[in-house]
Amino acid sequence: MEAFWISLWMIFVAELGDKSQLMALAFATRYRPWIVITGITVATTVVHLMSVAIGGLIGTALPTKAITIAAALAFFGFAIWTLRGDELSEEESAKATRAAGSALLAVTTAFFLSELGDKTMLATITLATHNGWVGTWIGSTVGMVAADALAIVAGAMLGRKLPERFIKYGAAAAFAIFGVWMLVDAFAA
Repeated sequence: MEAFWISLWMIFVAELGDKSQLMALAFATRYRPWIVITGITVATTVVHLMSVAIGGLIGTALPTKAITIAAALAFFGFAIWTLRGDELSEEESAKATRAAGSALLAVTTAFFLSELGDKTMLATITLATHNGWVGTWIGSTVGMVAADALAIVAGAMLGRKLPERFIKYGAAAAFAIFGVWMLVDAFAA
């Protein structure tokens, strides 16, 4: 159960201000919200299953202390990545508004491709090296879908962006704190 909550919280934070949220907003202006949420859920479920499989394999092959230190460094990297920002390019925005067959297929495909190698995928791999794969998989999937759903609801209700500076600094601080916590854990063992 701990893996579920840690993964949910970390991936939710990682997703705040991510380009996937911008894609969710773009799709929500074109398609019904339930189609967007369903597409995000399907894509995230598959990508995060692959992520926990990779993390599980790495986790069993390396010494625990080395994994913990690498994970801490990865979370510091995620903090810097978050501060740097993540913007939706014109090309990605065009992809988000083009229908590729059905709306659900378009949303699912776009989210699947955009998440490959994204920081939330890398964070899920990292979390899976330390935690149970089922809890990590479900928690990371729920966290990402919840963050993207928040973007859709907030965009629809407020009609404007959430305060980007607050989200960026808050998410970066959370990653840095988690990185420090993991380093302390690595050297305390």
